Amino acid sequence: MIESADRVRANTSEAVNRRIDRAIEARVREYAQKSSEEITRRIDELDREWDIERLLETNASALAFIGLSLGVTKNIKWLLLPAVVLPFLFQHALQGWCPPVPILRRLGIRTRKEIDREKYALKALRGDFHEGEPLPRAETALRSART
Repeated sequence: MIESADRVRANTSEAVNRRIDRAIEARVREYAQKSSEEITRRIDELDREWDIERLLETNASALAFIGLSLGVTKNIKWLLLPAVVLPFLFQHALQGWCPPVPILRRLGIRTRKEIDREKYALKALRGDFHEGEPLPRAETALRSART
């Protein structure tokens, strides 16, 4: 079975995937010139970054809950909201795609795998995997993050 992050990338246009990849590479190159403390702060930011799965799940459940609540308390027509949102979430779980995915990807929302790739490269820059050795160049860190 294809991993969810790979399904999202497979269902994203190549141009958008390339733009996200280039942004990751640019940040890693930028951080190659920064101190270990600055790299650590960026890694901490990445630990808190929401991936596309979390964003979709949170938004879908919030919209479904709002629709259900308003359908029960205000007007039954609000039940259409969860009736539309929940099949989209189900479709995403099965296929890695639903209507909001292309929009979110164009906005730069990344998969967990993409976030982790940047994090791994930054850890390589920081020297986490090269004890006692100087920080590797950005290209080396990026290459190690691709594997």
